Amino acid sequence: MSLMTLDGFHARIDYDEDTDLFRGEILGLNGGADFYGSSPEELRRQFRQSLDVFLEVCREQGIEPRRQYSGKFNLRISPQLHELLALRAQVCHKSLNAFAQEALERSLAPADNG
Repeated sequence: MSLMTLDGFHARIDYDEDTDLFRGEILGLNGGADFYGSSPEELRRQFRQSLDVFLEVCREQGIEPRRQYSGKFNLRISPQLHELLALRAQVCHKSLNAFAQEALERSLAPADNG
């Protein structure tokens, strides 16, 4: 799985064994948009075309193209992990929310190659 970016939109790229093509799915949209290609160049062209069509339909229908995120989500974990996280947060003088947010942000940071 790879990620391709175009004009601030991101698409997940996977190989589709049934079609013997690469399939892109544009992420974070209020709807679905995908595209296919056999090479990186073709994927980029098809990404552009699929995105342009999706954005045009959104304009015509008055729809916000990007999904809106509230900043809240539920996470189900074991009671044991919950307890360990709460204890670690207290040791660090942080709320569980702040502790978890920092851990999630660290997980997305690029690896230090130094």
